[in-house]
Amino acid sequence: MEQIWQWGIWVFLILMLQGALPLNPTGLGAPPWDLALHTAISFVTNTNQQHYSGETTFSYASQVWALGFLMFTSAATGLAVAIAFIRGLTGRPLGNFYADLIRSITRILLPISVVGGLLLLLAGVPETLAGPAVVTTLDGAQQAIARGPVAHFEAIKELGENGGGFFGINSAHPFENPNGFTNLLEMLLMMSIPTALIFTYGAFAHNLKQAWLIFWMVFAIFVGLIILTAVGEYHGNPAVNGILGSVAPNLEGKEVRFGWAQTALWAVMTTGTMCGAVNGMHDSLMPAGGFSTLFNMFLQIVWGGQGTGTAYLFVYLILAVFLTGLMVGRTPEFLGRKIEKQEIVLASVILLVHPFAILLPAAITLAFPDTLSGISNSGFHGVSQVIYEYASAAANNGSGFEGLGDNTLWWNLSASISLLLGRYVPIVSLLLLADGLSRKQTVPETAGTLRTDTVLFTSVTAGVILILGALTFFPVLALGPVAEAFQIASGA
Repeated sequence: MEQIWQWGIWVFLILMLQGALPLNPTGLGAPPWDLALHTAISFVTNTNQQHYSGETTFSYASQVWALGFLMFTSAATGLAVAIAFIRGLTGRPLGNFYADLIRSITRILLPISVVGGLLLLLAGVPETLAGPAVVTTLDGAQQAIARGPVAHFEAIKELGENGGGFFGINSAHPFENPNGFTNLLEMLLMMSIPTALIFTYGAFAHNLKQAWLIFWMVFAIFVGLIILTAVGEYHGNPAVNGILGSVAPNLEGKEVRFGWAQTALWAVMTTGTMCGAVNGMHDSLMPAGGFSTLFNMFLQIVWGGQGTGTAYLFVYLILAVFLTGLMVGRTPEFLGRKIEKQEIVLASVILLVHPFAILLPAAITLAFPDTLSGISNSGFHGVSQVIYEYASAAANNGSGFEGLGDNTLWWNLSASISLLLGRYVPIVSLLLLADGLSRKQTVPETAGTLRTDTVLFTSVTAGVILILGALTFFPVLALGPVAEAFQIASGA
């Protein structure tokens, strides 16, 4: 933890001193201290929540030396935690954090990012230290076109589930994501590590059958949310359809080179993997899309954040084992180790800190809508804007229902608290949970042992995940996207 705080302080100082540092072709000065603090915390927690527009706020030095540095180290921290957690579950010592951090960077993140960056460069993403290109428009005016060292930044942004855009509109910008090939490549980078970590567990536990069952459970939820979002975007807004006299897809907030379908797929994928990059504006999604993106960030397991998403999956498995054991009157065991009070307390802390980090600051913000909220939409959509911002912070996602006036002292400081709570309380609890399990003696398997690598148990786990998510967050979903969907359908 001490090393992480040092990284955060280092980055904060670079941001505040950028006016005196090189690689600043547009002469940008220091940002407000609260924005720099929020940005440093956001990137050190692997969230990359942005209350700024990159090309007009931070220099190349800040983007590369500070934010780019944290994109590697914060992602590697998540990977190190995931591997330590998996080791603990399977009865091994947790290992050395620094060794796992270096291995994560040098053997996974850096090599794939180099290849990904080269492919993006070949596909039209710029990589230059030159200043903005000044061109003459058709009507004779002068226009400055921002550019910079984007290709390498974009690769680690997606691979590390960072999500922070070099430009303000993120992967909707043609210099970050110019065409269908780059869109596909960035989605593959986004999905690669979270999906692979499920099979990493299977390899450690010598139980690929269970890994496949968990994979298909998550995949089923993932596909269901994609269908829900895509149907909503395809049918569009009834009010607009009434004016047109026909059904038309919702193209508000979409890039025409991607359209409604690729935007819907990306939205579910980026909130499922906790990446947070966007290729369209989530604030413009239909209520079904708002529901899916919020639901992903509430659960954090479809597919989950960099490393920690896999750990959350197994926390739910442990809870499912415990609840099933209570129902059948057997001592709950997971991988031959008894699940007792300490494990359940830590699992509860991991799952309960998330709603506290979202709902408490959101309630305070909504209690003072005129002075604190910055809401740009009235009614139920405005509620979703506020809830989304804190959910994005606590889930280490970073995307937003933009239109929200979030670059204020209140938002920068309150979101920073959610960022820290949502990242480090679960990480510490996960490591304590894994360490406790690693020290337990294994219990011999008997005829009464509950097997966790069956379709039945995996279905029970899916039920536990969905029920806990619904019980915790259904009220805010009902007040946000669900109520908005009924309002739009009624024509109100």
